[in-house]
Amino acid sequence: MAGGLLTDLYEVTMAASYLRRGMTGPATFSLFVRDLPPGRGFLIASGLADCLSFLENYRFTQEDLDYLATEQRFDDTALRALERLRFTGDVRAIPEGRVVFAGEPLLEVTAPIAEAQLVETVLLNHITFQTTIATKAERCVRAAGGAQVIDFSFRRTQGIDAAIAVARASRIAGFAGTSNVEAARRYGIPAAGTMAHSYVEAFPDEAAAFAAFTTDFPDRTTLLVDTYDTLGGVEAAIRAARRAGQAHLAGIRLDSGDLGALAFQARRLLDQAGMTRTRIVASGGLDEYGIAELAASGAPIDVYGVGTRMGVSADAPYLDSAYKLVSYADRPVMKLSAGKVNAPGAKQVYRGPSGDLVTLRDEDAPAGMEPLLLPVMKAGRRIARTESLTAAHDRRAADVAALPDQVTRLRHPETVTVTLSPELQRCRDRLRSELASRTEEAARSRRGVVS
Repeated sequence: MAGGLLTDLYEVTMAASYLRRGMTGPATFSLFVRDLPPGRGFLIASGLADCLSFLENYRFTQEDLDYLATEQRFDDTALRALERLRFTGDVRAIPEGRVVFAGEPLLEVTAPIAEAQLVETVLLNHITFQTTIATKAERCVRAAGGAQVIDFSFRRTQGIDAAIAVARASRIAGFAGTSNVEAARRYGIPAAGTMAHSYVEAFPDEAAAFAAFTTDFPDRTTLLVDTYDTLGGVEAAIRAARRAGQAHLAGIRLDSGDLGALAFQARRLLDQAGMTRTRIVASGGLDEYGIAELAASGAPIDVYGVGTRMGVSADAPYLDSAYKLVSYADRPVMKLSAGKVNAPGAKQVYRGPSGDLVTLRDEDAPAGMEPLLLPVMKAGRRIARTESLTAAHDRRAADVAALPDQVTRLRHPETVTVTLSPELQRCRDRLRSELASRTEEAARSRRGVVS
């Protein structure tokens, strides 16, 4: 997809105005999260790969230009400029899977200002949504305490593209698989699934349904046992396995009722039948809080299927993200809007034992600290091939393991304070003072005209 119209209208009008006036100087925009949502002590960066794919293919098609001409009344000068436009800029970003905090850039774009402006909407969309979901999914994994977690969200996500992104982001966060077959194919994620209640209901009785399924899929027989009576369903599953000559079922799934109590009872029945390797899968309205309660009770659940509440991040469905101009034509810029003041200048983020430090990009690296913003695109092309999800998954595991308990707890977590370097603070304060002086001078001038 070329993506020219995947933006807000005001981005196109601003870009056309820049181009008309020959404003082609390099602009740097910072993408960051202002504040963490309630209940979050940190975030998991995700969405970068989709951003880079979008940037590499960015252009306006003839169909796009025709629409802008006929429906939005852009003139020939603007259309010719947009027709030639491609993304030719550089991108520095925090790699996917890394732990990030509010107030530090997850990504910075440096490009001719029209190019950097036009891509704002899609970059925010990818990073904001996928970081939101990866963070929610990581919480589910952590709550499960070593049990596997599977993405069951496809039917409840807010759109098909969102479902694909959820499967990918949850894999980075540590999910063992997804029910989404297309996402499994596209990203090499293990596909997972059992059966629906409709399958059981389509047969004369539960025994016939289980017999058919164990015959058709003998190497992956996981039976849904709660269509009629859960414990009766477990017993029927055991009988079906024995008739099929199977020493063990792959699993049984519990999808309703008191999942903890039913898991204990089902485990007892399975063990008494010698099916000690048969796994118990639990699903049905679960999120990290429900999973944590089940895990704390000691419920013998081996796999959690998590759908709606993870796929839409129900308790924190968005991030207060922003994409702000911080430099144009080698001049640092900032806004002074109440509650939305941002730090000027292209930046770097460093991580060390005492926390994260945001500096101006050209400052010397602090001793003993790791730079997080890495070059990922140069002159509109990726610097390296797309990495595997395993790399992002492993970064996430290492970063979360290094966090203190008070930051990772599920309820009322603390967060890590992100510090600005003294040089960045001086740059911010100096520019703020200059802008305030100009604003006051303009106000005096207006008062003089009025008087």
